[in-house]
Amino acid sequence: MATLAQVVEVLDGLYDPRWAADWDAVGLVCGDPDAEVRRILFAVDPVAEVAREALDWPADLIVTHHPLFLRGVHGVPATTPKGRLVHSLIRAGIGLHVCHTNADAADPGVSDALAGALGLSDLRPLDLRPDTAWLGVGRVGVLLEPEPLAAFGRRVAGALPPTAHGVRVAGDPERPVATVAVCGGAGDSYLDTVRALGVDAYVTADLRHHPASEATEHPGAPALLDVAHWASEWPWLADAADRLRAVLAERGTTVETRVSTTCTDPWVSHADQGGTL
Repeated sequence: MATLAQVVEVLDGLYDPRWAADWDAVGLVCGDPDAEVRRILFAVDPVAEVAREALDWPADLIVTHHPLFLRGVHGVPATTPKGRLVHSLIRAGIGLHVCHTNADAADPGVSDALAGALGLSDLRPLDLRPDTAWLGVGRVGVLLEPEPLAAFGRRVAGALPPTAHGVRVAGDPERPVATVAVCGGAGDSYLDTVRALGVDAYVTADLRHHPASEATEHPGAPALLDVAHWASEWPWLADAADRLRAVLAERGTTVETRVSTTCTDPWVSHADQGGTL
């Protein structure tokens, strides 16, 4: 068994808080550094369903990708959803630790896991940090064999956990896809970047109507595949759990990890409109 402080030390080594964006809130949210940690639950979102899963297991620590608090707060009353979550975790002695944009920039990080799930190799950062030669957000890679966009869309859908959002595809279904850029989470800020790189397809989440429409109008623009935000980041959880467990084992400490399969994407169903316009 490890202490919470020992677990945090390893997580900070894998996902250095200095790599986080200046607007982000990463690190330990609650928990006693001297507390014993035997079981760790990994999840994308720190929400009530995940807290219940941790309580039922029971876990000693939750590691999430998304922060609980991104803006300053002056209190955590149990009359608010986030306050209730904090109270329930503290009462149960469960810690909460966040690895967000520091895990996005890490090597390997969130987008490496997404690229690996899609079968991409020869990975390099999409947006390289100016102060390093290897860290950065997103990844660019290649498929073992080119395939039509329609087949690649099915590959993406089969590789990621199902959501109501599904996989939205923009582009000619017969277009060959060989080089692919990916960005776990919201990635429409990189539409110009991926076009300049000349990739065949770009897989990311939270693409908005106008930026996506404008991006597809450029000659030779990559096909776009828009997936659920939660689904795009979920593959990282198993990778992070494996890496944490391996480092702790090297140091003579054994912990049990579990990846939450609870879908915390806010969209829970897809209504079929039917008919024609």
